[in-house]
Amino acid sequence: MTRSSIRRTPLFLALAFVMLPAAAQEDPRHDGVVDLSQVIVRANPLLRTAEDLTRPVEVLAGEQLDAAKANSLGETVSRLPGVQSSYFGPGVGRPIIRGLDGPRVQVLSDGLASGDVSTVSVDHAVTLEPFLAEQIEVLKGPATLLYGSGAIGGAVNVIDGRIPERVTAQPLQGRAELRAGSVNNERTGMFRLDGTSASGNMVFHADALHRETGDYDIPGMAIAHGDHEDEDDEDGESGVLRNSFVRTDSGALGVSYVGDRGFIGVGASLFNTRYGIPAGAHEEHGDEDHEEEDEDEELVSIRMDQRRSEVRGGLEDLGVFQSLRFKVAKTDYTHTEFEGDEVGTVFDNDSLEGRVELVHQDWSGWDGAFGVQGVRRDFNAVGDEAFVPASETRDLGVFYIGERAFGAVNLELGARHDRNKIDVDPEEAIGGSRDFSATSLSAAARWNLGEDFHLSLGVDRAQRTPVAEELYSEGLHVATNSFEFGNPDLDVETANRAEIGAHWHPGPLRVSASLYQVRFDDFIYLADTGIEEDGSPARVWNQSDARFTGGEIDVQWTFLQNDTGRWSARAFGDMVRGKLTGSGMREVAFAIEEDGEVEEFIGQIALDGNLPRIAPSRLGAELAWAGSQWRAGIGAIRHAKQDDVAAFEEQTAGYTLVNANLAWHLDTAGGNALELFVDGTNLLDKEARPHTSFLKSVAPLPGRGVSAGIRVFF
Repeated sequence: MTRSSIRRTPLFLALAFVMLPAAAQEDPRHDGVVDLSQVIVRANPLLRTAEDLTRPVEVLAGEQLDAAKANSLGETVSRLPGVQSSYFGPGVGRPIIRGLDGPRVQVLSDGLASGDVSTVSVDHAVTLEPFLAEQIEVLKGPATLLYGSGAIGGAVNVIDGRIPERVTAQPLQGRAELRAGSVNNERTGMFRLDGTSASGNMVFHADALHRETGDYDIPGMAIAHGDHEDEDDEDGESGVLRNSFVRTDSGALGVSYVGDRGFIGVGASLFNTRYGIPAGAHEEHGDEDHEEEDEDEELVSIRMDQRRSEVRGGLEDLGVFQSLRFKVAKTDYTHTEFEGDEVGTVFDNDSLEGRVELVHQDWSGWDGAFGVQGVRRDFNAVGDEAFVPASETRDLGVFYIGERAFGAVNLELGARHDRNKIDVDPEEAIGGSRDFSATSLSAAARWNLGEDFHLSLGVDRAQRTPVAEELYSEGLHVATNSFEFGNPDLDVETANRAEIGAHWHPGPLRVSASLYQVRFDDFIYLADTGIEEDGSPARVWNQSDARFTGGEIDVQWTFLQNDTGRWSARAFGDMVRGKLTGSGMREVAFAIEEDGEVEEFIGQIALDGNLPRIAPSRLGAELAWAGSQWRAGIGAIRHAKQDDVAAFEEQTAGYTLVNANLAWHLDTAGGNALELFVDGTNLLDKEARPHTSFLKSVAPLPGRGVSAGIRVFF
């Protein structure tokens, strides 16, 4: 795919909706600057605001979400305190919460798992489109109570409204957007449309998005300074990151019947994307000399296709129960990796998930909800990168969460129990099938010291069961250019968290801060053995105790509001340290098969020391202004140097990213709204290599970029 071909691609569908007649009504969901602390958090069945919850949560909605939206979900939420993103090129970015990622962070579509395989390998993308989201919620700290062991590090819940739950304020309403970007020649178009029938009971939804980007510009060389020092400038890429293109299509249709006491609806959606893996990421095994790349080399690209169908419903006023909500989703997912035009590896993941939440009325002062959740996943991989055998995973969990006020103190208690079973073919996986039990307990309290000041305290005991790749992986993992060996004897890991937070919001000033520590028993991690075979390190899944310690602060201040507009400033910072707290070394044995020959090795793995790819500390600041029609903002985030590194891991230099935005908004006489915007990213054109990225030595972040576009609300 060339940049010139991308540039010529028309976006007829999005243009058609931008040009809808002026008689359409304004979309009431365009609320401008939203008080995010008062937004209802849908991830919690008790439907409390972010301000009322005792647990740490961040919410993006309204203009704040529009300003944050990016090509990946991880990048979209990465400016929130305590939240960063993985990186494997612009097509892949998964949220990292307080140093934890992968199978410890659950990615949800309005309470149900996304259904992709983004936890299996770092080059697999999340199948949720941020540009179509109405609201994004980030639950920080263990969310196992609500969403099972895959949320022991937190959860990111994307609300897209694809199955309507209430009638619309106007018979027809929606929004559309077109944007273009300079750093990667981006062309994006999207629309969403919601409406209610004349009877007032049938409500429908439709949305679609198309995005194309080319290879993005970088400030300097793709290969990090100090790496491959024997190469001259002709041996590397300068000014552009080759094979970093992305093409994405997403869309959905939904319809619901909404009555006086509830709703029932169905929906269908698709997500299709093709993206390049930057040159040098999938190094050919054994190519230690990094010879000059030929222009005709077979670069790796990935095509993902997901089809999802859902049924959701809710019923109110059920006697002793306040409400009943249920949701069921069936997902068919295929992920194909291409080496040039040849198919390399195909991943298939079919899943069926159901969830029921029953909220009860006041019981002796307690408000609460019961829930049950069941998931079945069938996973299969065929090809060169099929380092994980086929498996079927079944999980069933039941939970209760309740809260009560005791004077100035609000108390929340909860418990959950899960049964998990992973079935594999014993001829393909060492150790055979496994089954686990996990129990999580939680308590949190908020002490209201005044109308504008409260303290919070949370303690959890959360458990996570191992996943198939940790138990059964065996062979070369091309994405990380390493041999990975599972451990079929892994046990459940347990996290014990304690956190204290303070929230102070006197008038125009809002301050929130928190300190936390999570102690893991039997933490599951991928350990280096110190052995390399043909340039590829050998790593083994292992368990040891671990400790994560960190803190966050966020200060927002509207310091002036008069005829000139509203002026506000924000500053935030976060840090986290992740360390293994065992002692000594452990001897491990493994075998590598190549060309039909098996060679046995004995390695040593550390039970203590720093954990790899832990995000460094950050400091950020923003200044924003909003007038009657204009708004503007500028901000910078300083990512510190990361020198607290694991064994065999390189340090990463610090960097500063400066961003800015400008927008002009017009409400038309017909009730429509029009917005023109310009956004700038990495305005200082700095070389930035996130420590959380497996590709930091060969794929820096994009250089200076400017994107501009138009939004229409009707």
